[in-house]
Amino acid sequence: MRTFDRMVAFVVVVLAAAVCAQSFASRAIDIYQKNPRYWQYKGEPVLLIGGTVDDNLFQIPNLKAHLDLLRSVGGNYVRNTMSSRDDGNLWPFKKLADGRYDLDEFDEAYWLRFENFLKETHKRDIIVQIEVWATFDYYRDNWEVNPFNPKNNINYTAKETGLPAVVKTHPTRTENNFFWSVPAERNQKTVLKYQERFVNKILSYTLDFGNVLYCMDNETSVTPEWGWYWSKFIKKRAADEGVPVHTTEMWDNWDLANRQHNATFDHPEIFSFVDISQNNHQKGQAHWDNAQKQRNRIAKKLRPLNNVKIYGADTGRFGNDRDGLERFWRNIFGGLASARFHRPDSGQGLNKNAQAHLKSMSMLIAKLDIFKTTPDSASRLLSDRSDNEAYLTYIKGRQYAVYFPKGGSVKLDLASEKGDFTLQWLDVAKSKWQKAAGVKAPRRVTLATPGKGHWVGLLTKTQR
Repeated sequence: MRTFDRMVAFVVVVLAAAVCAQSFASRAIDIYQKNPRYWQYKGEPVLLIGGTVDDNLFQIPNLKAHLDLLRSVGGNYVRNTMSSRDDGNLWPFKKLADGRYDLDEFDEAYWLRFENFLKETHKRDIIVQIEVWATFDYYRDNWEVNPFNPKNNINYTAKETGLPAVVKTHPTRTENNFFWSVPAERNQKTVLKYQERFVNKILSYTLDFGNVLYCMDNETSVTPEWGWYWSKFIKKRAADEGVPVHTTEMWDNWDLANRQHNATFDHPEIFSFVDISQNNHQKGQAHWDNAQKQRNRIAKKLRPLNNVKIYGADTGRFGNDRDGLERFWRNIFGGLASARFHRPDSGQGLNKNAQAHLKSMSMLIAKLDIFKTTPDSASRLLSDRSDNEAYLTYIKGRQYAVYFPKGGSVKLDLASEKGDFTLQWLDVAKSKWQKAAGVKAPRRVTLATPGKGHWVGLLTKTQR
């Protein structure tokens, strides 16, 4: 082939690759250009809602049926920790005859599960938020059997790496040097080599799919340098392949004002979205107020605020069923980008309650353009309201939606509006709309729920 022909062929290949990358980017999960507080997928804005029976979803046996159930009730969002600590789970590395692992060899069945999970979620337009390092797999009993534990592999020793063979304390004590391997900390190159190998293996699958978000850890308490390192690592690998990705970190502290969280909030150049799941330990009015503080906190650099874990179940320790269901609605009415029920026993998972509330939320956003709404952060437009009685989000001149956690009656100020509205009530528990009724404006409108329990009143400007 002549030199000119080779040059033409090279240019054609480069242009084709660029077009392919651009096409992939347009279909991938990305920050919504018209309102960066939300996500877009395949070029359209998308509200992420979900609930699942487990967190390391790629390891469950009935995956397809579970994903179908989620989609059937309007869900489109799952969490996936790269965890192996449950019964029947596989570890990512090859297990040898003597019971130890070879970190230079991968377990094919583990990665086949992961690949299948990505294919099935992608097929159903379900967004996956991955947690790369499943923190609790590296402490206490789980560390005892973890392949990265020096006593469990043939690749390095405790003496060579400084890694402990036993860690008896909770992750908040940060007594496993595994999370101090990065160059800005102890620069333990032997351990880091295998950590990078593991993350590169994850990316060898995920970068082929446009439905993946990346969270570095689950409830970490280590120094910021660890998460910063892995975010940069993932972003560089993705950039080399021309794939857009978005990353965040999840800190342990329940108070989002704690300085731990500054490493995410104050560094949009490293983390392009913020997971505020730990706020879902808060209850009632405090839960709403704190979320609104965080929403205001990012006003100068808008990013999605995600809730991949919503706690609250009668079976758990972090609030009851009602707390969990209320948190779900307050998050969405508060202008946050995602809301997913945490797995049992600490959350609703995808039980009957979760199914009903997911379905009702889908019914609401089919009528309400949630991406154009503004939360009434301080409840200025609501009066005769007690704490946690009602929450408002609205599109001025078009729609007003009021969520009541336990029924009730409040007054809504429509004095600035002209014309008439229709009012329609959504019975959240039954996922059923009631018949619409006319409302005259301008004036203060009394909104009294038709019954107790979870209700949404939706006022829509009458079209003429």
